[in-house]
Amino acid sequence: MAIDEVNTERGCGESSVRPAVSIILPTYNRRRWLELAVASVFAQTFTDWELIVADDGSDDETRAYLLGLESARNVRIRRLAHSGNPSRVRNAALRDARGKYAAFLDSDDVWSARKLETQVAALQSNPGCRWSYTSCERIDADGRLLAAAFQPTTPVRSGAVFEALLAHEAWAAMPTVVAERALIEEIGGFDEEQPYGEFHDFCLRLALRSDVTAVTDVLCSVRAHDDHYSANRTAALAAWIRLYEKFCVLAPTARARACSERMRRRAALDLAARQGAERDVRAVWRTLRAGRVLSWRIPHLWCRSALALLRSLVPRAQTRQP
Repeated sequence: MAIDEVNTERGCGESSVRPAVSIILPTYNRRRWLELAVASVFAQTFTDWELIVADDGSDDETRAYLLGLESARNVRIRRLAHSGNPSRVRNAALRDARGKYAAFLDSDDVWSARKLETQVAALQSNPGCRWSYTSCERIDADGRLLAAAFQPTTPVRSGAVFEALLAHEAWAAMPTVVAERALIEEIGGFDEEQPYGEFHDFCLRLALRSDVTAVTDVLCSVRAHDDHYSANRTAALAAWIRLYEKFCVLAPTARARACSERMRRRAALDLAARQGAERDVRAVWRTLRAGRVLSWRIPHLWCRSALALLRSLVPRAQTRQP
């Protein structure tokens, strides 16, 4: 695709045409995977892009690699003090973006060569849709395809997908999304107070504003490994509760708000179960009360609540002396 087919706007004092796509790539170390992610960008058949790497205070090895990368014509490095906040890092990169569209790639994932070309064409063919996502596959730390049991099973959907995303009947993986940058600005970018699940929150807010055009082709690979920042499942579940509390207010229909409430209760039960396994009875009780799981209106959830409480109590009972 020719560069001037998408965006020929020139900025004041700029020496070149604005790129069609700004690629947002946050990183913190991960040198061995970062290089593969960047290589998949340079392999794109669609060439009208800029790459903005937001470095969240990486180590010397990664900084040295990025220093060499910075000499490329269409690459910029945004150096940040370490925060461990992916939303803050992505927002910093978005503030530097100049493209009509923004695409997202994490430092441990890779794109297929046709990804940007396919999605830009899909967006141009569907002017009522201001964002796009694709099917994806899951690979292991060494790049091998995971077994079928570990592959995504949720189909991609076009159109109005807010309620489907809310109920996890549809799912947009982070490296599959391309969106109009103006749309991202309208929703305020990423929520920096959402420590986990921030990309799902982001996609839900995109879906509130615009229909989506989905591409069924598998155009990216999401890497599964033990070095994810979301490995703290207790903190992650607490963040999901916050996410659903937000959409109990933001959801535009009574049905969607009821779905948000159900999902919030489900996350609260999952968190209580994990806290029960950690033998923290007080935390279990706080979670169940705050999650309003013990309401008389939902007796079908009482069994799971009781199991979480019992699980927190049984180990203590076993250690008592006769």
